[in-house]
Amino acid sequence: MNARVSSVGVIDKSMVVLDAIADGATTLGVIVEQTGINRATAHRLAQALEAHGLVRRDEDGGFVLGYRLWALGQRVGGPAMLTGIARPLIEDLRDQTGESAQLFVPDGDARLCVVSVESPHGLRTIVPVGSRLRLDLGSGAAALRSDLEADGWSASVGQRVDGAASVSAPVVVNDVVVAAVSVSGPIDRLTDDPGSLHGDAVVACAATIADRLT
Repeated sequence: MNARVSSVGVIDKSMVVLDAIADGATTLGVIVEQTGINRATAHRLAQALEAHGLVRRDEDGGFVLGYRLWALGQRVGGPAMLTGIARPLIEDLRDQTGESAQLFVPDGDARLCVVSVESPHGLRTIVPVGSRLRLDLGSGAAALRSDLEADGWSASVGQRVDGAASVSAPVVVNDVVVAAVSVSGPIDRLTDDPGSLHGDAVVACAATIADRLT
């Protein structure tokens, strides 16, 4: 291992750990083996990377790259591509469902709205572009966590905002959830089962975005 690249050793070692995880080192033992960093230091660095969203745990508890890396990459050069591809499809989804539609990307411990189009109805949900919402509430958050119904969508009713319902689906590229497509509106129109109304449309929109990103 050649950890010394800059004059800041902790950052150099953190990058070595991150590279090892990117190469498939999911357990602490393998990270130690591949990097040569002692176990206590490797564990401390992996936990710090996880706290900042650069590393996360998979369903088996192993270390994998975190969603924040993708969000940061989008800010470097990808936002125009993602939003450029997604916006007309999100607009079509709005026209098809008659409800407000959004695209969210993971951003550390939150989700960031990067595309938002509003329903033509006077009573509608409004999520401004740039809004950072919690990752533990709402169907968009569930979609980013891959917490889905069998048909590939997640739904919420009155969970984040009283009187509002939504249904969302993940945009999956190379087995990684990179974004979530959502349709939201008042419960009076979406009912207490928004997935039965718009789940298929949301899933189809998310799949089309994913296809065009690859």
